[in-house]
Amino acid sequence: MMGIKIATIGGGSSYTPELVEGFIRRYDELPVQELWLVDVEEGKEKLEIVGNLAKRMIEKAGLPIEVHLTLDREKALQDADFVTTQFRVGLLDARAKDESIPMKYGVLGQETNGPGGLFKGLRTIPVILDICKDMEDLCPDAWLINFTNPAGMVTEAVMRYSSIQKVIGLCNVPIGMEMGIAELMDVDHSRVRIDFAGLNHMVYGLDVYVDGVSVKDKVMELLSQPEHSSFVKNIEGMGWDPDFLRSLNVLTCPYHMYYYKTREMIEKNNKSAKEEGTRAEVVQKLEQELFDLYQDPDLSIKPPQLEERGGAYYSDAAVRLITSIYTDKGDIQPVNTVNNGAIASIPNDSAVEVSCVITKEGPKPIAMGDLPVQVRGLVQQIKSFERISAEAAVTGDYGKAVLALTINPLTPSDTIAKDIVDEMLEAHKPYLPQFFQNIKA
Repeated sequence: MMGIKIATIGGGSSYTPELVEGFIRRYDELPVQELWLVDVEEGKEKLEIVGNLAKRMIEKAGLPIEVHLTLDREKALQDADFVTTQFRVGLLDARAKDESIPMKYGVLGQETNGPGGLFKGLRTIPVILDICKDMEDLCPDAWLINFTNPAGMVTEAVMRYSSIQKVIGLCNVPIGMEMGIAELMDVDHSRVRIDFAGLNHMVYGLDVYVDGVSVKDKVMELLSQPEHSSFVKNIEGMGWDPDFLRSLNVLTCPYHMYYYKTREMIEKNNKSAKEEGTRAEVVQKLEQELFDLYQDPDLSIKPPQLEERGGAYYSDAAVRLITSIYTDKGDIQPVNTVNNGAIASIPNDSAVEVSCVITKEGPKPIAMGDLPVQVRGLVQQIKSFERISAEAAVTGDYGKAVLALTINPLTPSDTIAKDIVDEMLEAHKPYLPQFFQNIKA
C-alpha cells in the first residue's frame, strides 16, 4: 500500500490527540497520507477544536499527513485502508444515566459493566452495524479497529451480524497492565510479556514474563497492595486479599474488582457520586478543561492532562496494532478477535481477548488451552451476557434485554433486572428505536 488512508469515526473525541501522537511517532513505519476525522452534527464544535489541534501537532512534527474534518461518513470511508471507531452514542449525558439509574436499585452503575454495559451496547451496536454496511460498499478491504466500548460485545456483534471479517476490538487495559508491571519491575515495557486470556474487561494474565522468565509470583505479591491493584485512571485500586490472590493464581485486571468486590465497589461508587458526581459528570468537567486547552492556538502537542481521562496508552495500543498489520510484523499483542480454539472453554466463533501474533492477515490467536477452573465459570457467564445482549441490540427484543441483564452476575434478581431495563429504556428512548418499534407492534 502507498499513501495510507485512515478514517476515524468519532473524530471529535478528546482521545483523538492520543491517536494523532501515535501516528506521528510511528510515521517511519506507518506512512499515513490521509487522516479523516468524522463526527455527527452534535459533535461538530468538538471536531473542529480537536481537528485543528491535530493539524498543529502534525505541522509541528513536519509530516506530510493531510487531516480532513467532515460530518460526511461516506466520504471519509471511501477507499480507506483502516477504519477506527471511538464514538459514544448519546454522548456523556447517556453515560451519566447508565451510571445513576442502576444505583437507585442497589446495583453497580458503571460504563461498561452490568446495566451500563448492557445499555451502552444496545445503543452502540446498531450504529456500528450501519458503519459496517457502509464499509462493505466503500472500503470492503479495510480493517475495522474498534475502540468503542463495550469493545468485546461490539466485536461479537460485528462478527455475528455483519459481513465484515476484518474486525479487531481493542482496549487499553492490557497494555496498561503491561506498562504498570514494567514500572513495578523497573524494566522497559518491551521486556514484559503477559499471556492474556478472557474477555474484554474480563481478561486474566495467565503468566507474566520479563525477558522470557516468569515473574508471576513477584507480580502477584505486588498486586495485593492497593496502590498497585489498578492500572487505569477511572478505577481506583482497593487491593486484594493476598490469600485470595494466591488461590486465584492468575493476574487480575482492574475491572475484576467489580465482580470480586461488588459490595465495596458499589459503596465506593455511591459515595463518589454523592461527593463528586458520577464518573460521567467528573469526565464532563475533565473534557471541558481539555477542550479549553485544545483551543489554545499555541498548543501543538498532546497535553499531559489527557492521561487523567482514563485512555492512557490508547495511541500505543491502536497505532502499534495498525503498524503491525501494515508491516506484517508478527509481534504479540492482546486484542479482541474470534476465538478459533485459542481458549478451549469459549465457543470457537465467539469474540475473546487473547494474546495474538499480529500479521498482515490480522491477529492469529495463541492457543491458551482451557481457562483455569477458578475463573472459567465467570468468563463463560459474561460471554453469555455479551451474546444475548448483542442479540437484543440487533432484534430489539425486550425479553432478551431483560434476560441478558439477569444473566449478568452484577444483577441480584430477575425482577430488579426488569425494573432497571424498563427505566433505562425510557431514559434512552431516542437511541433505542428498535425496541419501541417492537413494543408498538
